[in-house]
Amino acid sequence: MLVVDKETIDRLNRIDEAVTLATLPAFKPVVEGEMIATVKIIPFAVAGAARDKAVAEAAKAQPVIRVAPYKVRKVGIVSTLLPGLSPKVIDKTLKITATRLAPAGATIIAEKRVPHEQAALAAAIDELLKAGAELVIVFGASAIADRRDVIPMAIETVGGEIEHFGMPVDPGNLMLIGRARGQAVLGAPGCARSPKENGFDWVLMRLLAGLPVSREDITGMGVGGLLMEIVTRPQPRTEPQPEKGKRIAAVVLAAGRSTRMGAINKLIAEIGGKPLVCIATEQALASHAAPVIVVTGHERERVEAALTGLPVTFVHNPDYAEGLGSSVKTGIAAVPKEADAAIVCLGDMPQVDATLIDKLLAAFDPERGALVVVPSIDGRRGNPVVWARRFFHDLTQITGDVGARHLISGYAEAVVEVPVKGEAALTDVDTPESFSAVKAEIERA
Repeated sequence: MLVVDKETIDRLNRIDEAVTLATLPAFKPVVEGEMIATVKIIPFAVAGAARDKAVAEAAKAQPVIRVAPYKVRKVGIVSTLLPGLSPKVIDKTLKITATRLAPAGATIIAEKRVPHEQAALAAAIDELLKAGAELVIVFGASAIADRRDVIPMAIETVGGEIEHFGMPVDPGNLMLIGRARGQAVLGAPGCARSPKENGFDWVLMRLLAGLPVSREDITGMGVGGLLMEIVTRPQPRTEPQPEKGKRIAAVVLAAGRSTRMGAINKLIAEIGGKPLVCIATEQALASHAAPVIVVTGHERERVEAALTGLPVTFVHNPDYAEGLGSSVKTGIAAVPKEADAAIVCLGDMPQVDATLIDKLLAAFDPERGALVVVPSIDGRRGNPVVWARRFFHDLTQITGDVGARHLISGYAEAVVEVPVKGEAALTDVDTPESFSAVKAEIERA
């Protein structure tokens, strides 16, 4: 970690306008061979007296610049549990944390998962400290509300103390720094589960270098502390909105070329006397989503004819050959401004019914941070997916034929998985074999 004496550097830079000293930001993690500071005389020369005064100023505060080596190597992790917290979330948190620790040469020596209760958590912290942990990080199943909450009380139960709660860094506000038996204990904010930079990183890396993090250090982080917008934070509105957060449009993607089906356009192929695209669209119409927007492309006229009489809005994607991303962009652009979200449905998934769609719509809850809703079957994510308007711009930037899965992984803190039964959310029709199998299953039912 780069440690600089800002006051001395500021004084040195005020001695003469021709004498300059510039450094990397204070407390930046650095690596061998990286330039951390530069001295320049501008433009070409400076009087010897000014030079001597600058050298003398620097000598008063040796060292003006230093690199603090990482010292903490053994880290213990405690995850508290509440109903609804998926083990997969904890596993991912551990993986992300290990990646954060790796540059400092630190490793997780042990991890524990205990109920979100003071006594159980205190016992886990105690065990990790006895096991030799030089730093303990607690990932709570519930955010820390105040100094009397479960995590701070557990730290005090093992004889520790709370040094500071909260920080003017966003994301990262709900950081708690404590100490027990001479070792730091961190109550991690929820954003620490994400790999994106947040206030947790600022504190963690200093502690790994054995640098103190005082109350004054924390309260001095406000300038520059707004790191990014929190996607799960509700947005203010200029006008009152009825039924806030629950007006959800449906976008049915029906523009594909069906290249893997050979000469057959799968969307027109019939199951039980109905074209595939008609089955998918009728289920969207039967759900609580409105309006229903159908994106056409390949064989536009035939797809529209298959949906004759249905109360849908058609939008054509002239760039359908570029892949799924272009159709998502076209469909999202057609969603009415008053809609809070859109559920993106695939026209080749005839087993996705209105009941499944409504279950996903019901889980959408912006006030609670549920901005992306995904069906999950035994840990596997499927379709359709509900997207809050907050992500519409991102959806319109998708290119190629990969869909929006990278966005789901990039905004993990905003994603809610809804467990569903069966294979409907995973089964699309891409090949003659899959079409025959789905057709047989539907007609048999």
